[in-house]
Amino acid sequence: MEKNRGFIQVYTGNGKGKTTAAIGLAVRAVGAKKKVFIAQFVKGMVYSEIEVLRQLTPAIKVNLYGKDCFISREPSEEDIQAAKNGLKEVSEIIHSEQYDVIILDEATIAVNFNLFSIDDLIAVLRQKPIQTEIIITGRYAPPELLELADLVTDMTEVKHYYTSGVLSRKGIEF
Repeated sequence: MEKNRGFIQVYTGNGKGKTTAAIGLAVRAVGAKKKVFIAQFVKGMVYSEIEVLRQLTPAIKVNLYGKDCFISREPSEEDIQAAKNGLKEVSEIIHSEQYDVIILDEATIAVNFNLFSIDDLIAVLRQKPIQTEIIITGRYAPPELLELADLVTDMTEVKHYYTSGVLSRKGIEF
């Protein structure tokens, strides 16, 4: 019975690799003939990984629920509405039982910036069918989410070349 059970996983922390780890799991799931839905919150830009993942349709479906990157400014009403609409759509997708794996990329950042509440996110997660695996990524995962999760990985930055002035590189960071 445990083989058919899906869990809630959280990849958080200040280190690099949270989204990358989730995408690796998505690729593995497709290799096992599973269907994957990826909801990217906050990010509005189509990163390189999204380009390639879209080529795996219909096994992987990706929807973006962000406008522009607002990390250096206050989110706009459009940013908030995009995230709320995205969470509503994710709730419907979870109910549909159409996907085996659902990834909520940067959902903790959406909570951190008050795009939707942790209570709203947890209400959606509690609807999870027993067989569905859900992965949530992003920094600043709130304690309530960590408590609910079955697996929590904290990515810790030990050293990063950003600190010596290296900017994001296409195909590596985006």
